[in-house]
Amino acid sequence: MDPRTTVEAMLRPDLRGRTAYGAPQLEVPVALNTNENSYPVPAVVVDAIAAAVREAAAGLNRYPDREFTALRRALAAYLSRSGTRVTAEQVWAGNGSNEVLLHLLQAFGGPGRTALGFTPAYSMHPIITTTTGTTWLDGMRGVEGHGAFDLDAASAVRQVVEHRPDVVFLCSPNNPTGTALGLDVVEAVHDAAPEALVVVDEAYEEFARPGTPSALTLLAGRPRLVVTRTMSKAFALAGGRLGYLAADPAVTEALRLVRMPYHLSTPTQAVALAALAHADLMLETVDVIKEQRDRVVAELGALGFEPVPSDANFVLFGHLADARATWQALLDRGVLVRDVGIPHYLRVTAGTPDETTRFLEAVAALAPTPTGAAP
Repeated sequence: MDPRTTVEAMLRPDLRGRTAYGAPQLEVPVALNTNENSYPVPAVVVDAIAAAVREAAAGLNRYPDREFTALRRALAAYLSRSGTRVTAEQVWAGNGSNEVLLHLLQAFGGPGRTALGFTPAYSMHPIITTTTGTTWLDGMRGVEGHGAFDLDAASAVRQVVEHRPDVVFLCSPNNPTGTALGLDVVEAVHDAAPEALVVVDEAYEEFARPGTPSALTLLAGRPRLVVTRTMSKAFALAGGRLGYLAADPAVTEALRLVRMPYHLSTPTQAVALAALAHADLMLETVDVIKEQRDRVVAELGALGFEPVPSDANFVLFGHLADARATWQALLDRGVLVRDVGIPHYLRVTAGTPDETTRFLEAVAALAPTPTGAAP
């Protein structure tokens, strides 16, 4: 190789010119841009985590439990609380749900295979897809006579039949729109793609409004269906980096072929187990966050904006003349929200009551009336 060859020239062709994922990490009074839980881990749980890590530390000379057996059992027990029985053999976990998604694509994607998602949706889906050499197919949302961000069974099936993907991503509640899917959409997509793995990303499921169903209820008899979750949001454990999934045991067995040895460290397993042992306490803030989310929707609507009704811990709002200028104006007032790249829209996380007040006051001070047109 010519010693003058640049790193850019050596990079895989499909990665050249791409931009790495990265939400701004800025020191601001009110950070509402990454859908974190604004409430700190309760002191009781902090003590339990510290004790668990301390106990585990004496054995750090040994590799961690490669099968993370106790953690899989605890996650299965937590999921089974919803009324749908999940066994430890159905559970897989990784360092955040992104690693879990990576494992799925390493096992079921790859060169010559395709993954279909319905955008706008979670921006990491196409990024992770590309890193595995899988071809990303950009499906579209929007239902005539309904919201611009809705996805119905007929539209989803039509796109699945057209593209015949190897992996299909469904996001419910969807990020960045906050909209949830009916189980009819999941069932229809699953049936229309008999050779595809169907992945339902439920990272925000704990924040869903009453009556919003989980795809966990569809797992029985559907070995190609996968439901992914995370402890980053409702469990306020974003720094713990623990994501997981439930699926047929054949899927979790396949993921063992692609995971790195001992991929979940002993401290990671200890932290997650301590948090799960206090699940009720960790989830106490969920209802408060949902109240603030609904408050944001109501008050933004009263201000003349166009908030999208949400089943997540965030709200996408539109009718902005210039989303980027609005983002900067809010930042100048000490409030950091997310520009998700949708013209005339921004996304804000539902935080504490005080954070919500700060955000709403900042928005109200920007302009008399928003003038942008919705897409």
